[in-house]
Amino acid sequence: MKKILLGTTALVSAGLIAGPALASDPLTVTVGGTVTAGFYVIDADDLPVALGGPASYNDTAVKLVARNIDIKAEGTLDNGMVAGVLATLSLGDDWNTHHANNDATFRELFAYLEGGFGRFEIGGTDGAAFKMHYTSPWFVPGNGVDSPNILNTTDVSSYGFRHSTFSLMAADANKVTYFTPRFAGFQLGGSYTPDVTFNGPNPNGLGLVTSGLVIEEVIEVALNYAGSFGSVDLGVDGFYVTGDGPTGIASDPEELGFGANIGFGGFTLGGAWYKSEDLVPVSGAMASTGGYEEEVWTLGLSYATGPWTVGVAYLEDENTANGGFAEKAKTWQTGGGYNLGSGVDVGLDLQMTDQTVNGVDFDSQSAGLVLSVSF
Repeated sequence: MKKILLGTTALVSAGLIAGPALASDPLTVTVGGTVTAGFYVIDADDLPVALGGPASYNDTAVKLVARNIDIKAEGTLDNGMVAGVLATLSLGDDWNTHHANNDATFRELFAYLEGGFGRFEIGGTDGAAFKMHYTSPWFVPGNGVDSPNILNTTDVSSYGFRHSTFSLMAADANKVTYFTPRFAGFQLGGSYTPDVTFNGPNPNGLGLVTSGLVIEEVIEVALNYAGSFGSVDLGVDGFYVTGDGPTGIASDPEELGFGANIGFGGFTLGGAWYKSEDLVPVSGAMASTGGYEEEVWTLGLSYATGPWTVGVAYLEDENTANGGFAEKAKTWQTGGGYNLGSGVDVGLDLQMTDQTVNGVDFDSQSAGLVLSVSF
């Protein structure tokens, strides 16, 4: 109790806990979102019988993704702090969900305070390791090679592959996060997630959750730098994430990664590296798996001039598990986009992926016209 009282006193002294109500203006509410859609022509190998085939992917497809509606309330208080709430309503699935549905759910819902002390967030949202990460650039409207919204290949293993250098151990589960102010270009962030099961609002906040079923006690530490040297912009980050595996599973899940971006004269060169141990690749309320390792790296270059953006990027994902399982995916993406104005972009998306699962190779190529609208 003594520590709690001391902590409360410190918060009052810092102006984080309000005394008598002040005549602040109401928070300003804005509504926005993004819808990305594409028409693709796909040419892929038939799957071998050993991998669940035959199945043909020589076809056309319409992909509708990034169906998010962002509701944001924010305002400046009389004491100078900025307070707000962000609710992201996701319509159906996004890139890292396995089973399709038509439900509208809160993908993110959290509150925040920001001021000279830094920024404090609490609720269902990505952690510090995710938000502070740099990687290869996106140049196709609404899509990229790292954590793509649209990826025209298939996952034939029971383990899956992540195709991302971002930390996903705690995903959007309810957590607390603190970001320091930026000093000389450097910023430090940390997050704590008690349980990766829950995301967003609970019915009434009452009751307890059975422990030990999924990953718990997730701790994230991240550091990044952002600055300019003449006409060159530089961003660099590194992160480490660890958690406690489920009861009865011999696992110690960990994530480690770093990334960088260099911008100069319209060009952006970016890349990232990621490694995890004892962690199932998909996000969500997942269990860790002992003996599972995954390594991902990516590199890309984009060029923007006026309304045009073009680029090329590569990502390689390799994972292994107990029992001799091995999977590798290599993806190239090239293309670009044109901004028509008012958040409307059109573009061309060319993808090529080679996969190897337990020594069996198959590949896919696709070309698509993409329309992305932000409002």
